[in-house]
Amino acid sequence: MQTKQQGVSGTDTEATVGTRERVVRAASRLLQQQGYEGTGIKLIAREAGATLGSVYHFFPGGKEELAVAAIQHGDQEFADMLRTGLDSADDPATAVENCARHLATALRASGWTEGCPVTSTALETLGRAPSIQEACSQALRNWQNVLSAHFTRSGFTSEQAHDLACTVLSALEGAEVTSQVFRSEQPLLTTGRHMAQLVRSYS
Repeated sequence: MQTKQQGVSGTDTEATVGTRERVVRAASRLLQQQGYEGTGIKLIAREAGATLGSVYHFFPGGKEELAVAAIQHGDQEFADMLRTGLDSADDPATAVENCARHLATALRASGWTEGCPVTSTALETLGRAPSIQEACSQALRNWQNVLSAHFTRSGFTSEQAHDLACTVLSALEGAEVTSQVFRSEQPLLTTGRHMAQLVRSYS
């Protein structure tokens, strides 16, 4: 899912954001936009305003080690965004619809380029990079746990909360890809409405 990335020229200045953090942010953004195979170390260094030597200093394991750190960064950013969306309304159904609306707005603002920070990398490296696969799996589990915890606090049983979290996350992931392909907010907005109906049906 889309996350709001801070580039080197964003609100954070070079004085407050260290080289390692700039490299991780740049890698996260590039992986989100063009996937693992399309993102090279040299490009990451250039986007981060860092030297190639400094990238390898912080990530001696190279591109795979950096990709893991970038995925973990995207994981935390999206989890924070998800919590903000869920806290936007007392009614859990409305909160889920608000999350979908926020994703749609942010995806359009990115020019349809910044979707899920883990999907493309997970699929490209499937069966080839265990450390990346684990980071992607952990990110998806974290997001599902955020949703499940919210539903539990809203009064659903643990089984209901788990099932809803799995369904909502899967639906939003698929809808975001469809919105990117169609270059339209409609798949996400429609999915948000239907997920809200599903949540209400459990009440």
